[in-house]
Amino acid sequence: MSKVHFVLQGKGGVGKSVTAAFLAQFLGERGGESPTNIDTDPVNATFHGYKALNVKRLQIMEADEINPRSFDTLIEMIAAAKGDVIVDNGASSFVPLSHFLISNQVPALLGEMGRELVIHTVVTGGQALLDTISGFNQLVSQFPSEALFVVWLNPFWGPIEHEGKGFEQMKAYTTNKGRVSAIIQIPSLKKETYGRDLSDMLQERLTFDQAIAQESLTIMTRQRLKIIKGQVYGQMENATVL
Repeated sequence: MSKVHFVLQGKGGVGKSVTAAFLAQFLGERGGESPTNIDTDPVNATFHGYKALNVKRLQIMEADEINPRSFDTLIEMIAAAKGDVIVDNGASSFVPLSHFLISNQVPALLGEMGRELVIHTVVTGGQALLDTISGFNQLVSQFPSEALFVVWLNPFWGPIEHEGKGFEQMKAYTTNKGRVSAIIQIPSLKKETYGRDLSDMLQERLTFDQAIAQESLTIMTRQRLKIIKGQVYGQMENATVL
């Protein structure tokens, strides 16, 4: 059964597009049909900037609301896709798109189309921790049981812990553990080496393979990117929901 992956989180700048890009690369390299990649972020179309991933941009917002005709186009694009679909969505359209998906019973509709809905949400450390935890709670409480969940832990802004508890010890997770199909930990990287290399790659909107193939980068920079790729892909391989 092919899957439709929505990347949803109400807090901006936490790594949604990075998640979408990693997912698109992994699914594209795993074999079979390359995923259909769609960027619906009305403000920062970062995912669309990855030219190697052939990301289609779809403007689904009109003022502060979802344009129903554009939403219809999104569903038609999903229906026409041969393999998996990845939809990256912006923070500003998080609430209206989530509401539209739920009120139009899209999870059940996708099931009728022979597809599974997988929602990927990002939880990050630092000042955005509680906001991203709240976004996770909101998604799990509102979406029906047909929706599967993958949580991406992004430590870029700081450790993901609250009152001495890591994510898997927090009430938000223990209460909703049965809804979470996988947790993927983005590696905590030294900013001077691994962190800088990954950040430069992401800023240039390059895939791992593009960056690793660049002879203008040092041998050790490319080696570090290979290691990061292996760490992330290894976790994704173990996530049966993917």
